[in-house]
Order: sequence, then structure tokens, then C-alpha cells
Amino acid sequence: MQRYDAKRAVIIGGTSGIGLATAKMLVQGGARVVVTGRSPAGLESTQKELGAAGIVVSSDARSLTDLDALASRVKSEFDTFDLLFVNAGFSTFAPLADTTEAAFDEMFNLNAKGPFFAVQKLGPLINQGGAVVLTTSTANVKGMPMIAAYGGAKAALRSFARTFAAELLPRGIRVNAVSPGPIETPIIGKAFPDKATADYLTGQMRDANPMKRFGTPDEVAKAVLFLAFDATYTNGLELPVDGGWSQL
Repeated sequence: MQRYDAKRAVIIGGTSGIGLATAKMLVQGGARVVVTGRSPAGLESTQKELGAAGIVVSSDARSLTDLDALASRVKSEFDTFDLLFVNAGFSTFAPLADTTEAAFDEMFNLNAKGPFFAVQKLGPLINQGGAVVLTTSTANVKGMPMIAAYGGAKAALRSFARTFAAELLPRGIRVNAVSPGPIETPIIGKAFPDKATADYLTGQMRDANPMKRFGTPDEVAKAVLFLAFDATYTNGLELPVDGGWSQL
């Protein structure tokens, strides 16, 4: 018997990086997964990687209409499920003086509003004893220049984790958060399209980290699955996976 036999999971933001690594671990352990993404190329490659155990859905994590459609699809595919991993997120970089209203709204729509309504709409389908894991960020506890709106949105998401945990507790559903530090994912290249700038800033982050390296998506995925299935007496927690960056 495999570790995740008969488990069913939904991963919002699952076609690259941490989400994809988590989906692959679940499938390798015998689970079935629904994963969402927006890039046609990412959707196609993810379907090939996950095979028949994966259901890959084009869905915008910021859109309530898309979340309603996703809930209907999950209901038809799984009826109920065991893990909701809300992972979609992204940061844009700008100093306070240059942050526009549109950029501010984008950060909160993707990193706070979308996750809030994802839990609202998909939560009723989670089995008793199931779990929700939210992806926050070390940016919600460290004062990091250039990403004020992103850090604020992730801080809101951290607060949601506590409130959701309290509200869903009567159904036996645990809600926790995983808080990644610098992780080697494709987001780095998207955030810094200029390679010279990317190399400079990622080098600074690497040097500032107590472990002097970036983490891997697999390292975060293991923490997600620990919170989801093993940490059965843990609720409302934010687990840093950051090389000690937020702690030391």
C-alpha cells in the first residue's frame, strides 16, 4: 500500500515550483490530484508529468467565477476530497513611492482575496478530518523593501489561516500555513526578467540566508504534506521553510 492511497487533493497553483512538486509527491504516493494553473504550456506539461492520476484545470486563482467552476469540477471528479493546498501567489517588486493602486490590488487579489474565496468555495467539499494548507511567505514577518504590498497580503493570509482553523475545527478540518523563504522556482525569473538584476538580487538573498543557499520545491512540498497528513495535532500553525531566515 502506498503512502497516499485513496487520498484526493486539490492544488491551486500546481503547474510549477512548489505546487507541482507537491502534486508529484502525492501522485507517486498513490493519490489523485486536481491542479490548477493558467499557462497553456504549463498545463500541458503538468498533465504529461502527472499522468492519469492528475486532472489539470485552467483556472485563474483571482477569479471568483473560475473558483466556482473549479468547485463544480472537483465535485464531479471527486465528490469530496482530503487536502486543499492554496499555493498560487506571486510578487511584483517596487518601492513604496512607485507602487500603483493597480499593483497593490493585484497583490491582494492574488495573495489574499483569491485564497479567502478558494477556502470558502472548496471548503464544503473537504472530508471530515481533512486539511487546508496555505502558502504564506517569510515576507509577512520580515521588513523587506520593494515588496510591501506582497508582504501585507501574505500577512493577511497568515491571519486567515488562524480564523479558518477556528471556523473549520467543528468539522475536524485543520488549517495550517507553510511559509517559504527563498526557493529555487520559476517565479524568480518572472520577477526579475533582467538576468543581471536577478543574479545580483538572488546572490544577496543567498548570502543573507543562514544556510547560504536557496531551498528546493521538494523541501517545501515535504512540509506541506507533513502539515496535511502527519501533523494531526497541529492547527493554525505557520511553518517556516526558509533555512532559518525568519528565525536566526
